[in-house]
Amino acid sequence: MKATHADINWLGDVSVFEVNRLNAYSDHRYYRTMEEAKASGAMAMRYNLNGTWKFNYAIRPDCRPEAFYKQEFSSAGWDDIEVPGHIQLQGYGQIQYVNTQYPWDGLNDLRPPALPQDQNPVGSYIRTFHLPTGWQNSPVYISFQGVESAFYVWLNGQFVGYGEDSFTPSDFDLTPFLQDGENKLAVEVYQRSTGSWLEDQDFWRFSGIFRDVYLYTVPAAHIRDVRVVTDLDKSYTNGTLNVDLKLEGKATDGAKVEAELRDAEGNTVKTFGGIEVTNGLVSLREEIGQVNLWSAEIPYLYRLYIQVYDAAGELVEVVPQAVGFRTFEMIDKVMHINGKRIVFKGVNRHEFNPRRGRAVTKEDMLWDVQTIKQNNMNAVRTSHYPNQSLWYELCDEYGLYVIDEMNLETHGSWQKLGAVEPSWVIPGDRPEWHDIVMDRAVSMVERDKNHPSILIWSCGNESHGGEVIYKVSQYFKTADPTRLVHYEGVFHDRRFNDTSDMESRMYAKPADIEEFLNANPEKPYISCEYMHAMGNSIGGMHKYTELEDKYPMYQGGFIWDYIDQAIYKKDRYGKEFLAYGGDFGDRPSDYSFCGDGIVHADRRVSAKMQEVKFLYQNIKLFPDREGVKIVNGNLFADTSEFELVYSLDREGHEVLRGTLEVNVGPQSETIVKLPLDVESLAGGEYAVNTAFVLKAATLWAEKGEEVAFGQFVFIQEKSETAVSDLNLTNEIQVVEGDVNIGVRVGQTHVLFSKAFGTLVSLKLSGQETISQPPMPLFWRATTDNDKGTAMGFELGAWYAASLLPRCVNWKAEQNPDQYRIEFTYKLNISADVQVKVAYTVRADGSVHVHNTYKGAAGLPDLPIHALSFKTSPEFENVEWLAMGPEENYADRAFGARLGIHDSKVADTVAPYLVPQESGNRTGVRWAKLTDNAGRGFKIESAAAPVELNVSPYTAFELENAQHAYELPPVHYTVVTVSGKQMGVGGDDSWGAPVHPEYRIASDGELQFEFVIRALYKM
Repeated sequence: MKATHADINWLGDVSVFEVNRLNAYSDHRYYRTMEEAKASGAMAMRYNLNGTWKFNYAIRPDCRPEAFYKQEFSSAGWDDIEVPGHIQLQGYGQIQYVNTQYPWDGLNDLRPPALPQDQNPVGSYIRTFHLPTGWQNSPVYISFQGVESAFYVWLNGQFVGYGEDSFTPSDFDLTPFLQDGENKLAVEVYQRSTGSWLEDQDFWRFSGIFRDVYLYTVPAAHIRDVRVVTDLDKSYTNGTLNVDLKLEGKATDGAKVEAELRDAEGNTVKTFGGIEVTNGLVSLREEIGQVNLWSAEIPYLYRLYIQVYDAAGELVEVVPQAVGFRTFEMIDKVMHINGKRIVFKGVNRHEFNPRRGRAVTKEDMLWDVQTIKQNNMNAVRTSHYPNQSLWYELCDEYGLYVIDEMNLETHGSWQKLGAVEPSWVIPGDRPEWHDIVMDRAVSMVERDKNHPSILIWSCGNESHGGEVIYKVSQYFKTADPTRLVHYEGVFHDRRFNDTSDMESRMYAKPADIEEFLNANPEKPYISCEYMHAMGNSIGGMHKYTELEDKYPMYQGGFIWDYIDQAIYKKDRYGKEFLAYGGDFGDRPSDYSFCGDGIVHADRRVSAKMQEVKFLYQNIKLFPDREGVKIVNGNLFADTSEFELVYSLDREGHEVLRGTLEVNVGPQSETIVKLPLDVESLAGGEYAVNTAFVLKAATLWAEKGEEVAFGQFVFIQEKSETAVSDLNLTNEIQVVEGDVNIGVRVGQTHVLFSKAFGTLVSLKLSGQETISQPPMPLFWRATTDNDKGTAMGFELGAWYAASLLPRCVNWKAEQNPDQYRIEFTYKLNISADVQVKVAYTVRADGSVHVHNTYKGAAGLPDLPIHALSFKTSPEFENVEWLAMGPEENYADRAFGARLGIHDSKVADTVAPYLVPQESGNRTGVRWAKLTDNAGRGFKIESAAAPVELNVSPYTAFELENAQHAYELPPVHYTVVTVSGKQMGVGGDDSWGAPVHPEYRIASDGELQFEFVIRALYKM
């Protein structure tokens, strides 16, 4: 649309979404010389306008300074604001987080495309500039890479243009409006527009100029658009390169184009002779011969240098364009990359920084791409909007498959409180929404089309179905037949099932996926979102990854999601914390639902990543007593860049280590013998550890980075009979008082209370270890997933049962080598439930603890079967021989490994946005709790390994805190030993239960035992 004057009514007009905006084009760079192009540095023909602008904020349109764009208007008294950046993160307006509901729900009675008139904040920006030297006689354009959600532009008092779509560029021609000397640029940004109805993504609702803004000029003959298409022959060996160029400028007539293709080492592979420009167009097509293929495993990139010469033969422009030769296609209903079946080991990624919101930096992106690669992910879905162009360049270079998703989500128009109710869904079949939606698709494709990392175009997210989105899919297929098209929403509207080339679902349970795959489907399956990683989650992920080898048409999924969307805020005492929805007074809000990342908001890798990295391994290692079976699941890469490191641990201590050179080809396996000499080993528990580590540093990791791991644990029987050390045994002395029973064995002094029905004191070498006595525990601090299943309602009786167990009986017996006392407890949950805790003080000074539970029918599942006590906070160090190193649970322990791990007690509490159960370790053989002088005590498993949580907080303290700052000052170290804790789940966070095998039935009998003994400082 063209116009010479601005009209505020465009904001609410679904037919107006751009005015005077340039057509979308490829995101290539261009330079004046080959030397500049080879360096690919900053562009001399681009002038950055990022930085400090003058700014005014108005809460609604009728409060804005309407004439601010005029030359005579002075902004001298205005505030300053940084660009790029969100208005709301720089001290203006309301920060708000909502998930599926529209941000005005309950505040304004609206239906699309109507807008709230009382709450539509306006940001007025002013920036002055002088044209760079040498630009005065050339065309000058401005590019806004991202403005949320609609904006008007003026230059020197004259209207330039209008744009919507927050996540793709809007470019305008400034040439007619320029003047000598200082130029005044004025931009008016509105938070709400018709585009807001299409941008109901699960994220914080911001506004402002949040991506780069720059001026650019072009040479007299300029390549405005580049389209690169590669093809491979049937053997996937020889490549063809197709290049289509659109040129513009006064020197285009008579211009010629030359090009040369260079490999990654800079060697010229193919040259293209001078081709004349015809009607502004040039097409190149060449058979390249044998080529190196691009894939996420081996992201080989060629560089195409396109040179434009004017009619006089002068070089006027050089475009360096990365080229990756690859094909992505459907073969026999299965997606293939370069002829091989692909499995997406993916993650959904929001652009996010806890201080800058979606105005992420290059450093953020580099950290992200490296972290994703280091943790064996091979794919990213740009949820749910096109990302900054640099992200795709990094995915090309580092090697990640991309689902590029257009900026469309209308979740609140068709799903309310979880129920599908599409009575006023948009875009649906509504023709008036066709153009505004299609424009977003075109803008994405035209900008991003040359990135080999992009395999799939996505029609957006959670916008139900309908004809409009179907037409978008048909555009994708027509405009770019080299890629496939994704859209999950057809699951809710099968009228246009051909919208998506693959069956894509969100949070389908493994059984549902198998049901689909066993029904002779017409399409392959992916989970565009699965494993909802909210808080302590990712339990049961193995049930999904196990489908990869079972069903060829199961082709992986994308974890939700990569990073917590939390924002730094200060509490009332001035201390920073990571805040979530509602913490800024935002209403409506969806509160902590923004915390779904496998990476914390401050870019610390979460404990959940341990499981992800292991289950996403392309290379599987299966060691045993004799060697290791290596299964290389890579499609293209062998193992030559890795070193095989093996070790043998006995009781957690390394007794053997070595390295081997092993090269296993892609899609093949081998067995390697290891020099373990098992038959000569002394008795004990052993672990064979095997790992592939990088031989040399790569773009994404340092030398020695582990990429695959496998462990085998076995018991070597003892050949000799154990002999007790009589020097460690002492006489057992018992003093039975009226209220207490004291037991002394050497330096171990134990006191049991008849009144309280428990152990109340355990002094080891004079040091007290019991600050508050052990009591049976059946409750864990609810995780986000637990809350989603209403655990507090369904299982809450165990909370009360844990607070108020009553000792109803005790009995004791003394033998020469031990003293045993047993306490029997009743619980208020049922008269039929009986719990017994027996303490046996032995002649060596150790205390053996045996906990038994006898259940009853009709009770809810147990969250945990445990015994918990408090000890001194001076015991602030913990060391385990257990599964680790990170926290793990019954359904999230595949990525854990048996070994000796250590931590500060304070660090065992994972920094989830809402305090909850965290820090557990399974497979605990022993644990040592010590003060900083090395004094303390040891807990050992007895009949079988136990689970252990050592924390500064009780389950109840965690349960009753909504933020970490609400937790009390640390007065204790809380030790919780359990025979079993239920899994954490993760199929979703709004009702999916933990899988049955990881729950704890309450109607049976349970028991566990452990030993407490003194630690003697060596």
